[in-house]
Amino acid sequence: MCLISRFAARLLIFVYLLVVGQTAHAGEKITIAAATDLKFALDEIVVLFSKAHPADRVETIYGSSGKFQAQIRQGAPFDLYFSADIAYSRALKDEGFAASEVQPYAVGRIVLWSPKLDTGKMSLTDLVDPSIRKIAIANPKHAPYGKRAEEALKAAGMWEKVEAKLVYGENVAQAAQFVQSGNAQVGIIALSLVVSPELARQGSYALVLDTLHQPLEQGFIVTKRAAGNMLAQAFARFMAGQEARAVMSRYGFLLPAEVK
Repeated sequence: MCLISRFAARLLIFVYLLVVGQTAHAGEKITIAAATDLKFALDEIVVLFSKAHPADRVETIYGSSGKFQAQIRQGAPFDLYFSADIAYSRALKDEGFAASEVQPYAVGRIVLWSPKLDTGKMSLTDLVDPSIRKIAIANPKHAPYGKRAEEALKAAGMWEKVEAKLVYGENVAQAAQFVQSGNAQVGIIALSLVVSPELARQGSYALVLDTLHQPLEQGFIVTKRAAGNMLAQAFARFMAGQEARAVMSRYGFLLPAEVK
């Protein structure tokens, strides 16, 4: 072999090893579609998970559970799906869109919240007050927190009395934004949002009686797209660990073992 050929061969080997090394260093990536009530809790959990997987990347996208469900049916590139109503995840499992069993991860709570009103002393019956012109909830058609807000208002005999005041967010986080911006005086939103560092400083809240609505039992799946994806499986296991459970508890979620 001539000198030039030897040099060319060594150069090719060097380039190959460089590419392989960069690929290995880049790690894996997963995309999580999650209900917006998880925004603050899941962001913290991802940070903790990433410490053990520094070469890998976890992307989180937040929105309404119902819309994500529809997108997964249409082939959206999500590797895990966290729904605020476990029924959404179960439906995808039954339809063949899951590569795992449905994993319950929390039970959520709804609250009355306002940055201006003393909601700590309020109940749903106070929403008839004429000074409350707009009440924000998530859209009950595709957002579980909105559906539970509707159920609670109906059970309290308040739905027809306040329906004209309701403004609907695409998801529970947008409903909270309506109240933050002053476009609504009060919201019926997620406890996990109002105890976050961002909202806890801004207002007060009162828990809505959970006997007024169906439980907000929540669950996730590894999607069919991620079958065999080791990083997705690792994240699913991490959610059952003590670190993740501690974060969820801090944001007001009841954990599956705590539900009676």
